[in-house]
Amino acid sequence: MAIGPLKLLLQNLPLLLDGLRASLEVAVCSVGFGLLLGCLAGVASLAPSRTARTAARLYLEAFRTIPVLVWLFVAFFAVPIALNLTISGEIAAIMVFSLWGGAEMSDLVRGALSSISVAQYESGRALGLSETQLHRFIIVPQAIRRLLPGTVNLVTRMIKTTSLVVLVGVVDVVKRAQQVIERTHEPFPIYLFLFVLFFALCYPLSLLSRWLEQRWPA
Repeated sequence: MAIGPLKLLLQNLPLLLDGLRASLEVAVCSVGFGLLLGCLAGVASLAPSRTARTAARLYLEAFRTIPVLVWLFVAFFAVPIALNLTISGEIAAIMVFSLWGGAEMSDLVRGALSSISVAQYESGRALGLSETQLHRFIIVPQAIRRLLPGTVNLVTRMIKTTSLVVLVGVVDVVKRAQQVIERTHEPFPIYLFLFVLFFALCYPLSLLSRWLEQRWPA
């Protein structure tokens, strides 16, 4: 007797939620490390040191020109062989997604800081503010406001990109969904669940961005 879509989902929900936990672990770690690394690299891209600027630019271009999937395979297959190490799929994914997200974030930070006019700096110094006060009260608040939309978009992209971890053996929610489909031969309710799940994860971020822009306009 055929199982109804709702009953099918309820029966396999614990399995799917276990996969979701693995997906969220990779996503949360990658977003946290990526945003932090991106802020540091973005500041370095505008540093007085030419070496720092060049290193930040090369880092950005390396992850912008080479697909993240290639980096994922390199981290999981090539690096362990070259260094005689054992790296799990989760660790390889977090490393690659963090570096990729950091590269994208660095460009957002650079753009936000570059968009602030020189007059803002000159006005702050004319008021007698120290460099720390200038950046704390004038530059950084403006940069954060300009960063919000792009940062939220990047976070949603990173969450969606975590679905690639299935290719390096991580049993995430997509892998669990595939297992359920292979066993039940009922793809529609499972894929519908995935669509709703990723929408539920990403859409609130867009709403949050709009709320912040309205409450804290640039």
